Amino acid sequence: MKDSGIRAVHKRKYKATTNSAHGKPIAPNLLNRNFKAEEINKVRVSDITYVWTEEGWFELIYTRDYLEREEAKTEIFEYIEIFYNRQRRHSSIKYNTPVEFEERNIKLVA
Repeated sequence: MKDSGIRAVHKRKYKATTNSAHGKPIAPNLLNRNFKAEEINKVRVSDITYVWTEEGWFELIYTRDYLEREEAKTEIFEYIEIFYNRQRRHSSIKYNTPVEFEERNIKLVA
């Protein structure tokens, strides 16, 4: 392998990014699993993700206000099933989107 310039690629070990052993204050659990809001702007759902760009890491934050848990579940389901799963590339179908896969296979069958 060395003569051919080939070397093994080692899988990186899992690295914990959260340090819970600190003396900093922890925010109280104000909802206590009661997800029903009495009025708008009382309970919010948010998510943070990081996107690599040419200028470095970009922090993308999404915040939304829901009155009821069912409303949040419906919106999340619609995002995943109607938007995301139809656009993401799946390894099981040769890294095509489901739409691309169906279009190619319909042409083959027709």
